Order: sequence, then structure tokens, then C-alpha cells
Amino acid sequence: MVDFRRCAAALLALAVTGSLAACGDDEPALGEPALAASAGPATSAVPESTTTQPTGPATLSITPAAGKKNVPTSAEIGLKVGNGEVTSVKLTDSKGKAVAGQLREDKSAWVPGKTLKISEKYAAEVTATATDGSTTTARTSFTTMGAPAHRTGTGLYLFDDHTYGVAMPVVVEFSPGIKKADRAAVQKRMFVTTTPAQPGTWSWTSSGTQAYYRAPEFWQTGTTISVRIAVGGLPTGKNLYGDKDRSATAKIGRRFEMKVDNKTKKMTVLRDGETVKTMPVSLGKTSTPSSSGTMVIIEKMSHTVFDTTDTDPENGYKTPIDYAQRLTWSGQYIHSAPWSTGAQGRRNVSHGCVNVSPSNARWLFDKTLVGDPVTVQGTEDKLDYGNGWTPWNVSWEKFAEGSALPVPAGLG
Repeated sequence: MVDFRRCAAALLALAVTGSLAACGDDEPALGEPALAASAGPATSAVPESTTTQPTGPATLSITPAAGKKNVPTSAEIGLKVGNGEVTSVKLTDSKGKAVAGQLREDKSAWVPGKTLKISEKYAAEVTATATDGSTTTARTSFTTMGAPAHRTGTGLYLFDDHTYGVAMPVVVEFSPGIKKADRAAVQKRMFVTTTPAQPGTWSWTSSGTQAYYRAPEFWQTGTTISVRIAVGGLPTGKNLYGDKDRSATAKIGRRFEMKVDNKTKKMTVLRDGETVKTMPVSLGKTSTPSSSGTMVIIEKMSHTVFDTTDTDPENGYKTPIDYAQRLTWSGQYIHSAPWSTGAQGRRNVSHGCVNVSPSNARWLFDKTLVGDPVTVQGTEDKLDYGNGWTPWNVSWEKFAEGSALPVPAGLG
């Protein structure tokens, strides 16, 4: 088992898209209405009421305040409406160019489709329509701040047009980590849309360096996941601002699971709930046990070299490896191990990895996707949260406790 922690950064995806509910702009919308990152689906319909509806014009106030300067480039147009609803939002820069954007689901604000320009003057015009059909318009203008001196680096472990396994979490990384006091504001700018719609929430690691998004159950086969981490220019802590927006749209493939039992020394492979293959394995020996828990395939390498000589010059090793599939950052993999075929199915001899024969390793490698779940049970060691993509290794209730925003009761 070898620590390739430094390789994790190479997996970060840097694409950009968006997701909210469209409103009042001549430019193309950014996609379907978004599922708020920390909220569940719409609740039951509002019952009929005999209360007399108010009449007269709508009341409307908007932010930023007129003439405000040094506004973050993540600025939203805040909306407060009475006796009506917003029917149009127009935002233009100093050259009169329109900025695309969309309403939040709760219609509390309109979010630009991309980070605003630095040191730029913007003008906003918002129209609300009252219940009697009359309209009210409010206007404001503001100037954005200059380039910040300090930024929070971000990464998104998701690539456009890729297909992932049913356990693929949305993983966002922050450097430095986001402190607890700032996480709610950041989470409000992390949007996920799933088609077909499935509820979900974000959950932060204790350090605040990563946040995971998952549903109560594995994703449905055929799901499209669209993500926008809209933190470009967003205040992320004292004198820190998000470096840029990051987005991606990907698909979920068939359900493919691997279940490893230390007692039997076998792996059972299931596709869409049906067993398609069993194979003998050898797990970590007593001095270097494999971790038990639910993991996710993080990356796949048809050929690599495990090298521990830099961390353990005296006892380290350097070994060529075929068909390696990473499960943890600390170096637990499924891989081909021709030297241990005699032990596979009988005893544990590895440094913590799941050893399989060359033929079985290649068969698996050809079938799996990044994001496929792997469960190991019955070993002496327990999987540490955050050692790999581990959000499925805790219950839904425990996972939801890590959200910085309220999670609707009964969402799971």
C-alpha cells in the first residue's frame, strides 16, 4: 500500500456551466431549475384559502443599494416583493451589454450566470407584476471591487460529458479550507440539478477543505448531474475571495457494485443487483490491514508503479502494477497481483490493497467506472472519513449533519 495523496490534485475538473431558475433576460438561460444545494424537493401544494387577496400595486425593493461601491463580483440582485412577483430582471454593464442570470428557487435573489467583471459599473432594472396585473419597476446601479489580493483556490472532481458510477459524489475542494462561520454563505452558491430529480444535500469535512454532495440513495441509472460552484469573487473568509466559478455536466451509468468479504476472501460483483461474477482476493496482512467500509473508485490506471521508497527508504518498495483502481488517498487499490494468486481466496498477504489475479483484474478494469461503489467488510481496520470519497460510508442522517444549511426533515 502506497500513499499517492499528492496525485489527488491532478483529478480536479475546471469546466464551467450553471443551474438555477431562469427569469427576465434576452440571453440564453443557464439550464433547468436547480435543486437548492441544501434543500429538498418542493413540498405539498398550498391548500385553498378564503383569505381576501390584497389589491393595488406591488411593492418592490432591490439590492445592492444605488451607488454602492466595492461590491464583490459574486453579487446577486436581492429581491423583496409584496403583493406580486418578479417578472423581469435586467442587468447591464457600463457598455450596455446584458448579463444572463436566473432567479433562485425561493425568488429571494437573481444570480448572474457568471462572475461579474472587476471594477465595473452595473445597472439593474427589476419589474414586479401585482395580482391585479399592474407593474412596478425598481432600478439600482453599483460598482464592483477591484481584483482581490488573496483568493481561495477551488477544484471540482467532475468532468463534462463523462459517465460515472452510481455512487459518484460531487466533490468540491477548497484551499485554504472554509471555516465553519463562512460555510453557509459558500454552500448557498453551490448548485446541483439532477434529471430525473433526486433530493440531496452538501456535507462538509471537518477541515472545510472538501464538501460532498450526495442523495439519500445511490443515483438512478441514466441520471444527468449538472453542477455550478458559483464562488468566483465570493467572500470566503477574512480577506479571501473564491478564485473562479467551476461547473460540469455528467451522466450516471449502470449500477455496478463490488462487495469484498474478508471472511470468505472473495469479491462478489453485481450489475443492476444481479451477481455476474465472484473472484478470490487477498487483502492486507495483519501489519498492514485493508480498511473496511464503503468506498468509491477514484481513478483508474492501466499501468503504474507503486513506490514507497521516498517515505520508507529502508523497507520501502518499488513495484510495477497493472490495472490499478484507487479506493483511498492513503493508497488502497484493487489491482492485479500475479505474485499472490496462490494466496488469493486463502490468506491475506497484501500491504492493504485488494489483490486479484491478472485475468480478473483486467476483467474488472474493463467493466468499471469512476464512481462505482466498493464495499470491504470484516477487516481489522475501519475506513477513515475523508480518506477517499467516503460520503457513502456514513448513514444519510450522519451525512446530513455536515450541511452548513438546514436540511428539510424527512428528506431521506
